[in-house]
Amino acid sequence: MTIHKAVIPAAGLGTRFLPATKSTPKEMLPVVDKPAIQYVVEEAVAAGLDDVLLITGRSKRTLADHFDAVPELEATLEAKGDLERLAKVRASTDLAHVHFVRQGQPRGLGHAVLQAKRHVGDEPFAVLLGDDLIDARDDLLAPMLAIQEQRGGSVIALLEVPAEQISLYGCAAVEPLDGASQDVVRITGLVEKPDVADAPSNLAIIGRYVLHPAVFEVLESTEPGRGGEVQLTDALATLLDLPPEQGGGVTGVVFRGRRYDTGDRLDYLKSVVRIAADRDDLGPDFRAWLTTYVASLGK
Repeated sequence: MTIHKAVIPAAGLGTRFLPATKSTPKEMLPVVDKPAIQYVVEEAVAAGLDDVLLITGRSKRTLADHFDAVPELEATLEAKGDLERLAKVRASTDLAHVHFVRQGQPRGLGHAVLQAKRHVGDEPFAVLLGDDLIDARDDLLAPMLAIQEQRGGSVIALLEVPAEQISLYGCAAVEPLDGASQDVVRITGLVEKPDVADAPSNLAIIGRYVLHPAVFEVLESTEPGRGGEVQLTDALATLLDLPPEQGGGVTGVVFRGRRYDTGDRLDYLKSVVRIAADRDDLGPDFRAWLTTYVASLGK
């Protein structure tokens, strides 16, 4: 079955960015000149997923506004002959078929994914977290989709992190997979934010998943776990033990490309700098200024 639906959970409160996120969703914070959420939707579309469901909350109306048409602004730009900015404004509107559903109360990533059950139906789907940006030059989602279509079950993205940071992530125990590259592995165990001493590896789960629809039934019976929230990691751990004909089995893909974490203030700033420095239009001047600025520090 060809996968064509993507789910993007975006109902979190964004407390790490207060007071900026008091009235502005963290997903709408600009990364240079586009909100973070647009990068994620563009990634889904580039992988062939043109049906996108955003899981939102009561304070997230601007997410829907961003992917809607703005006739007054478009008419003004068109009248001025500013076709370049007009194209940028229309790009998000024409990007994909974007749908919205509210989570109600933010009760964890697993609970957010469960809100997509009626929209997704009985077919595999992708989940992309809105504060994890993958560089467009580094392919991750498309290979994950291909692996799921070939092997079935679910597929999750993994990233090697320093051992002392593993307690910030879900963590995977893995073993080699016959006939696959070293970066495609069989998941044998999953644990959410383990203590460093108890972590089975330094392979962290990052915000890209391709899930079998069996995950919905599991999530419906998954009790709140770490932090009192319904954890997607716990549901995936249950899928490990299910037979393949019931949607069981989880494959991991170790990502070695460029990833930008916009969910933390310091990492957000680093992400903006890295993305701006790599831009063809801004990069040369920005890198020159940045070099001079860094050299001046401490003087």
